[in-house]
Amino acid sequence: MKQAEKWAVIVNPIAGNDFAGTYAPIIRTKFEDQGIEAEWVFTERKGHASELAKSFSEQGFTHIIGVGGDGTMNEIASPLLGNTEVTLGLIPAGTGNDFNQILGFPDRFEDSDWMSFFKGQTQEMDVGFCNSMPFLNGMGLGFDAQVAAENYVESGEVKKGGKGKYIWHILKTLLFFKEKTMITSTQEGQIETDCFINTISIGRRFAGGFFLTPKAIANDGLLDVCNIKRLSLIQRLKILMMVPKGTHIEDKKVHYYQTKKMSLEFSEKVPFHVDGELFFAKIFDISLKPKSIKIIFNPDGKHFFKV
Repeated sequence: MKQAEKWAVIVNPIAGNDFAGTYAPIIRTKFEDQGIEAEWVFTERKGHASELAKSFSEQGFTHIIGVGGDGTMNEIASPLLGNTEVTLGLIPAGTGNDFNQILGFPDRFEDSDWMSFFKGQTQEMDVGFCNSMPFLNGMGLGFDAQVAAENYVESGEVKKGGKGKYIWHILKTLLFFKEKTMITSTQEGQIETDCFINTISIGRRFAGGFFLTPKAIANDGLLDVCNIKRLSLIQRLKILMMVPKGTHIEDKKVHYYQTKKMSLEFSEKVPFHVDGELFFAKIFDISLKPKSIKIIFNPDGKHFFKV
């Protein structure tokens, strides 16, 4: 470890249905094996990771590492946007772990992944914004937002269960979801359409295995947009079977494009997710800030960067 480096590790112990908390001692051993002395902190509430990351940055820590899922990483990065003096990293311990795909790492680290992680090679990546809220992987409206809504109880807590729960929510929503009319404004003009799915992203993968925006590059200065129009039940089944391989973008019902900013408007409040966290709104102002964070990636993995 370089003398000037100061490492902090922020663990969200309830991530991955409490997996992260039990995983932490193993991670600590990996750090010790590398001779890295780190400050370790467990989050205690929603938003705590942001407070900790901001504090560590102000104390001069050079490396701030998250242990958790997409929401954990979003919280850690949020107060550090534009500060590429700090190196961020994620050790995946969530349920979906979609953001981690951008970095070229798998859902769970093997020995070779630890080696790549501690080499510490970095990329500066873009960050999207929806109504001033940042997203590192992506945001979505329509079907996938409704699936996200099904994943929460009324108190706002995430329902217990692994990836299997997503399959159940997907099947239920597949049968009963009703499209709503959406007005989209971009640099190229304004159109009105119905919305089965509208995903805007930095990354490619959502819900643990759905490549809704399979062409996305995380440092190209562009948002990738996948808009899928109203579908019959048969068409829904067909399209969703294509999404895991990203071939759905060839279907005539799919409008796939790139933009730097856009706005959306619905006639009523609708659910939407930002890096998996659920919100509701009627009007959406969406933009991008290029190369806003510096993060450890795996140059030998299937990352989503242009190098």
